[in-house]
Amino acid sequence: MKQYHDLLKSILEYGVTHKDRTGVGTISHFGYQTRFDLREGFPIVTTKRVPFRWIAEELFWFLSGDTNEATLRAKGGDIWKEWADKEHTGRFGREAGDLGPVYGYLWRSFGGHYPKRDGVDQIARLLNEIETNPNSRRLIVSGWDPRECDSVDLPPCHTLFQFKIDDDKKALPSGRASDTLSDRPVLHCQLYQRSADAFLGVPFNISSYALLTHMVAHVCDLAVGEFIYTLGDYHIYQNHLDQVNELLAREPLPLPRLEISDEEKKLRGLDGLLYFRYENLRLIGYESHAKIAAPVAV
Repeated sequence: MKQYHDLLKSILEYGVTHKDRTGVGTISHFGYQTRFDLREGFPIVTTKRVPFRWIAEELFWFLSGDTNEATLRAKGGDIWKEWADKEHTGRFGREAGDLGPVYGYLWRSFGGHYPKRDGVDQIARLLNEIETNPNSRRLIVSGWDPRECDSVDLPPCHTLFQFKIDDDKKALPSGRASDTLSDRPVLHCQLYQRSADAFLGVPFNISSYALLTHMVAHVCDLAVGEFIYTLGDYHIYQNHLDQVNELLAREPLPLPRLEISDEEKKLRGLDGLLYFRYENLRLIGYESHAKIAAPVAV
């Protein structure tokens, strides 16, 4: 995936050394944007193996509103375990596993009194707006609540996403026509991410929001368009430099494509979005180079 390689190269070219919260240190740059046309293939990094199932299960977990790490781990994903032990949750008077008002809570109960689910369900509001006012410029979900950002160990890094619906049936930006163009309106998504671990986190973030765009498009009977990825502080940790250079030495492979299985037409509206399971997804043709291990900065 050339866009990902270009992102890494921009840090190496323009980034400067920074101290950071974890104590590891980074090479950091500020401000970047790249685009992925989802009609050209599903954006997942091919120059190292990325676990698509973990990406999907984490996204389902966010959408459910759950914030207990044990729920995600039961699905086979342990990507939040470093922030879920008693040492980290106990700082805020919570039991091990209880991450507090992180993504799931903020998406499904923004402004509520955690753990009560008495806030604004932003996902329900989003889907209602798509259905009733598709020209809206307010198709927004926020993951940043300044009242809560200091009451969790890891406040949301991907902080705001916005959708846009177009009726335009132009060819792809590359200039070639697409055999996936349809008569349905097209759904685009843009994410703003305040902080981005370029080696470990960014591959997950790209594929997660591409998947979210596909899922929302499906339940709203729309076609997918572009995913636009906008970054604030994007960085390479000092102990990831060897891994980054190893990855950049590899040649990207063709992108796979995503198919959603919904023969019984159950995946419609909010209930359908929450009903999604990994078995509804097929990532066809995903080939990659071998996994590259790297330590997580906590």
